[in-house]
Amino acid sequence: MNEGERDIEGGAQPQPLDSARRRLVLGGAGYAALAGSGLGLAGCGGGGGAEIAQAEKERFGFGVASGDPLADRVILWTRVNLPDPAPTDVQWDVATDVNFSNIVRTGSAATNDAQDYTVKVDATGLQAGTHYWYRFRHSGRTSVTGHTKTLPTGSVSQVKMAVFSCAAYPLGQFHAYADAARRLEIDVALHLGDYIYETGLSNAEQTAAGVLGRKVDPQGELVSLIDYRRRYALYRTDSDLRAVHATMPMIAVWDDHEFINEIWRDGASGHDPATEGSFAARRAAAVQAYHEWMPTRPPEPANLFKINRRFDFGNLMTLHMLDTRVIGRDAPLTRDGYLLGQAADPARQLLGQAQSDWLTAGLQASTATWQVLGQQVVMGKMKIPQSVYDSFSEDTLNEYLGALEKPAASRTAREQLLVAQPMIPYELNNWNGFEAAREKVLSTAKTLDKNLVVLSGDSHNAWANNLTDATGTSVGAEFAVTSVTSRGLEQAHTNVNKAFIGDAFLRMMPDVKYAQTSDRGYSIVTVSPGETRCEYLFVSSVLDNNFTVSLGQTMRTVPGAANRKVVVA
Repeated sequence: MNEGERDIEGGAQPQPLDSARRRLVLGGAGYAALAGSGLGLAGCGGGGGAEIAQAEKERFGFGVASGDPLADRVILWTRVNLPDPAPTDVQWDVATDVNFSNIVRTGSAATNDAQDYTVKVDATGLQAGTHYWYRFRHSGRTSVTGHTKTLPTGSVSQVKMAVFSCAAYPLGQFHAYADAARRLEIDVALHLGDYIYETGLSNAEQTAAGVLGRKVDPQGELVSLIDYRRRYALYRTDSDLRAVHATMPMIAVWDDHEFINEIWRDGASGHDPATEGSFAARRAAAVQAYHEWMPTRPPEPANLFKINRRFDFGNLMTLHMLDTRVIGRDAPLTRDGYLLGQAADPARQLLGQAQSDWLTAGLQASTATWQVLGQQVVMGKMKIPQSVYDSFSEDTLNEYLGALEKPAASRTAREQLLVAQPMIPYELNNWNGFEAAREKVLSTAKTLDKNLVVLSGDSHNAWANNLTDATGTSVGAEFAVTSVTSRGLEQAHTNVNKAFIGDAFLRMMPDVKYAQTSDRGYSIVTVSPGETRCEYLFVSSVLDNNFTVSLGQTMRTVPGAANRKVVVA
């Protein structure tokens, strides 16, 4: 047990998810109570420091969260805001009912300035596959009530996960979080990175963000520990983000923007030592703030960067959470480096040797039906012709596609050259720039006869890909989630019709089976013994307070060596 924790014996057995949780997550009153000081969406003309100051007026104004659930325990999180900051103790309770008539665990946790007055408790001694409610108390003040759930054991018939990535606060409302928080059936949230963005805004961008009520604070790029802490605080002023944390446990990994844009093992393209100081110091500040503000199980102090970890959902699924950014990634690859074959270098690392060995051992040891990788960057093969890579336009796309889809015997000399030209990964910073590392993962899954599903974020677009090895055999399926607010290919290539982009990718890339490159949202992934199903959900707008949610497509994969590919559900 944690220091200060007491085991409360007796009382009623844990109750199932019923009307108690419905009162929390359905309807305006319950939803608002859950989110704290109201769940109305932000209006125009504010944000930034004013929002943080308002949250700090309340003892638990940044809400509550739970995460890293296991079969017998779960991390509980909050931050206590004190009128006169000083070391203090915060009390916590875990109950089997929303009214706390059957409290099964209670205790106290110490906090102070060294941890930014955040509170993190590993609530142990819980029952597997059980719904719990929790709260924090301090000096007569009580937090909002949070709901969480432990992992199941034994024979498991279904696991349902809400999958998120890439939530840029100043770019729009977090409607994806709001929609997920209203759904009773979700067991756990997976956040695949870019939970915050460390980037700063120009004066014009800050003004535009202010129109949405979503100015950032600090306005500049994050460098110091104070900067990173304040950015997390800003994000937690968002009522929709607080709501999703309060309704379900979250399993999260970082991507680059929790640290520095395009970070790798020994540096980052977004860091300038001349103006931003030590890379190592900045990275250390980022990782400290991450673990302070996220409901992660605290790592060993000597290994704060070890974010890869494993979660077993009974005999149904083992979830392997990976770091493809910070631990072992080699330096970025250039276009010319790729054309020289450097991506296929067996020594080139994305996971790093230690993490790669850890994954191999985990895949080998697990007897679950499904092996699911939760990680940051797209794994599927996504190559475009050099002519398009060098000049991405409708003209170059149409010229190449016209040649590609023409019978070989009737192609002109020019068309033959177009079809025969080198193919370059559209994005060199994902697994496509680490071909040997990708092949090792796929080869391991194939050799061990595992049903592999990869969940990916980062790209700001929705993809479903067959994962093919060097022989062309599909050995797994990838479901890549779109962004919560960050802009996708429709913004990167404004000179191309946004509907045409997704269609062109499907026509150019044999392994890509679904592409939605212009809408924001999230995914719901449902795992059962007979299939893994991904529903791609999109919000109507991230700029308007009012929104609707639509189902873009449902894709699925089924187990068995002959079936490990993506099909339309």
